Amino acid sequence: MRLLLAELAPRRGATDANLDRIAASLVGRRVDIAVFPELFVTGYALGDRVHRLALAADGPEMDRLDAIARDARTALVVGAPRASSERVGEVENVALAVAPGGDRHHRAKRYLPTYGPFEEGQFFSPAARSDPVPLAGHAVGLAICYDAFFPEVFRALALGGADLLILLSASPVTSRRLFERILPARAIENATPLVFVNRTGVEDGIVFGGGSGAWDARGEPIPLEERPGAVGGPGEHLFEVEIDLNAIRGWRPFRPVLRDAAARPESSGAAGTAPELRFQPRP
Repeated sequence: MRLLLAELAPRRGATDANLDRIAASLVGRRVDIAVFPELFVTGYALGDRVHRLALAADGPEMDRLDAIARDARTALVVGAPRASSERVGEVENVALAVAPGGDRHHRAKRYLPTYGPFEEGQFFSPAARSDPVPLAGHAVGLAICYDAFFPEVFRALALGGADLLILLSASPVTSRRLFERILPARAIENATPLVFVNRTGVEDGIVFGGGSGAWDARGEPIPLEERPGAVGGPGEHLFEVEIDLNAIRGWRPFRPVLRDAAARPESSGAAGTAPELRFQPRP
């Protein structure tokens, strides 16, 4: 599987311009999944504007994302605020997954940082569970930024059958070393490749740290290939990476953490997930 990692800075509050940026990043490219950072559609530091800018399930922004995915023949994963379908008036910080054929999925952030410069708990509602989504012919687990510090999120996705873990982020440069340390561990402990896409730029004094990367099922870094394209801001990059998802079949018998976690769900730490564990150990 080939992925685009769009380490870009959105324009705060400029939804149309950010959607244009997504489309421009895909011109002339052939990748299976294009990944953009947390809240890329609107920018991060929105304050109470989040209610006005939140995407509706059937709104024009989703139609535009459908068109971009269809024209580029590429699945999209991108962060956005989304009006809750279940709770009127509430907004979720979500990873949108849009397939070229028109299928749409979303997964909301489970853990909302509300300390220091972060105020997500004041504006967003957290999710209570983690399930993979079907995308580009595989089960893909989606998580967002602060979720990385909670291993149960990734364990639930892996036990749910995820072949690939994708983490969207809007994390500051001061946290970069922490992500560099824990993300290989998330891949190792779930025997599942992981892709991390973090934004760049500055909003309200927060300097975002970039540092996007990919790790295989053994936690080894996968080289990124920088590609030209619609970049221009400080620290912006477009990377492509090739991930062999078949390799996990050969690795998991030698590190059978998912088999053993599925056998003891009471100790797997996968709180808030569906009771049915869809992972089936392969012979």
